[in-house]
Amino acid sequence: MKENPTHSALIVIDMENGFIDPRSAHCISGAAETVPACRKAISRARSNGIPVFFVKRIYRTDGSDVELTRYNNWKVGGRAMTPGSTGFNSAEAPDGLKPIAGDYSIIKPRWSAFFHTELDLILRRLDIKTVILIGTTTPNCIRTTAYDANSLEYNVVILEDCCSSQTPQIQRANIEDLKRMGARIMNSEEFEQYGTERVPDEYDEIRREMLQDNHDPEPFTEKHFWSDLW
Repeated sequence: MKENPTHSALIVIDMENGFIDPRSAHCISGAAETVPACRKAISRARSNGIPVFFVKRIYRTDGSDVELTRYNNWKVGGRAMTPGSTGFNSAEAPDGLKPIAGDYSIIKPRWSAFFHTELDLILRRLDIKTVILIGTTTPNCIRTTAYDANSLEYNVVILEDCCSSQTPQIQRANIEDLKRMGARIMNSEEFEQYGTERVPDEYDEIRREMLQDNHDPEPFTEKHFWSDLW
């Protein structure tokens, strides 16, 4: 394992044929055109010692784990992305977007890469402080993963040209909203120069500030709780 001075991890979300190939019922418009930028980001991460996590969906053939809101489309569309499936409707990934030795693979049951997965556990074991998100779709899986990462106190970076939505308008609106949430928006070109100076560790900065604060806070009691409420 290489040194990882940035304490970052690259999270590649749902870049599989069922979401990329135009022939699939689940295809995301614009996903295919992000493939070259995603390949570039993955290659750069590996060369910089940044661990790469491939997080994807694989649906059971009986549909028992398909999202309620996606089930009918999944059934009518050919029951995509099942174990061992091949071709345009499958969970296979395009060349350059497949794990190699040293990468991590995680199957997620819902939108967020953190929901009911081991992602947070492994990131903490690797001393990761910043997650860099790429993949599809921006308003669903990228967004929910970003919010969960924020809630878990990771710094969040999103590579805009490595993400996709059904329309340019949806993409712009979500990127702007994620920026307001606190995510740092970059592109694959900027990622070529990625380093610790580009993404400050906000968690560490706030922690240092609190530890340097000289005054002792007033003890919090039940009385304070109810007075704050009423």
